[in-house]
Amino acid sequence: MQKHNPKIKIQKEDRGEKPLGINNYGHIPHLPNSRLGSGDHHIQAGQAEIATIKTRDFRDLVIVQEKLDGANVGVLKLNDKLIALTRSGHDCEKSPYLAHKLFLEFVEKNHNRFFNLLKEGERIAGEWLTITHGTHYNMPHEPFVAFDIFPKKHQRITYHEFLLRVLPFGFVVPRLVHLGSAISTNSALRRLEADKSYHGAIDDIEGLVYRVERDNKVDFLCKFVRHDKQDGLYLDEENPVFNQFLTD
Repeated sequence: MQKHNPKIKIQKEDRGEKPLGINNYGHIPHLPNSRLGSGDHHIQAGQAEIATIKTRDFRDLVIVQEKLDGANVGVLKLNDKLIALTRSGHDCEKSPYLAHKLFLEFVEKNHNRFFNLLKEGERIAGEWLTITHGTHYNMPHEPFVAFDIFPKKHQRITYHEFLLRVLPFGFVVPRLVHLGSAISTNSALRRLEADKSYHGAIDDIEGLVYRVERDNKVDFLCKFVRHDKQDGLYLDEENPVFNQFLTD
């Protein structure tokens, strides 16, 4: 069971309707040896085996990336306008949290990048790393790290297509740890921990995100979180700790 940080104040208030009527991003299930947090669940045993032991056949592709520790956010293009979203799918403009207000400013400053990237009805999701949560970063890049584009409410584009879409606009993506067949979490972690400089983690890296694609479609995602990870270790709404990052 994860520890609760008493400095985190949970603010509940009416933030109006969700622009898409759904969450911006759902919860990724955990691999069997991953640390569970409150409300988390493990992935099915068969899927865990595909990701970490043996793929079904050559049609499976396993992609493993560094798991980042920040605020999950997104940007939706709807009715020819951009809307900055919280993880729950609410408009950042109505959020009481500083991280969301800062992300809204970032979206406004980078309006053309997001607007030209996204098609009508699409949204991009990523990690917003301005405020330190459980891992402190000294990033050699901007604080938004993108990891998914959704052309429809619950449909992701493939990893290859995602890279082709976002890299020309200068967006940062999570560090690639492995691409190919199944790989154990121990092997992936050894690769991950050999060099923490890609995103500038000062503390131990939170974990791994596995993405399994089949027949050029995203089949499922799962993740590994290290057991000594404490959620929100640095979070303090009244006295936030900020990560360092590259500014223009």
